[in-house]
This record gives sequence, C-alpha cells and structure tokens, in this order.
Amino acid sequence: MSDILIVSSKVKKFIQDKAQFNTSKEFLDALSQSVEGICNEAIENARKGKRKTVKARDLS
Repeated sequence: MSDILIVSSKVKKFIQDKAQFNTSKEFLDALSQSVEGICNEAIENARKGKRKTVKARDLS
C-alpha cells in the first residue's frame, strides 16, 4: 500500500462520536488497506464489464 485512502481525522471523530472510543493507528492502516482492496476489486469488475467508469454495482 502506498497512500492512506481514508481521512483519519474523520474516522476518529466518527468512532469517538458514535461510541466514545479511541482509534489506533493500526486500525486506520488496516481500514485503509481494506478500502484499497475494495477499490481494486471494483476496478476489476468494471474492467470485466468493459467500462472505464467504476460504479456502485462494481462493489458486489
């Protein structure tokens, strides 16, 4: 993974507001890796559909 694909401050605030929990850097790194994997799968689904646009339906 090269870049963080999430806005850490927004995720931390969401978790704090929702559950009054703190958020570790490890969690943020793992979440970003998950997002990267989801994006890669969606790109592949769009490619299989012979499209250059990734759409919501590519998430499945």
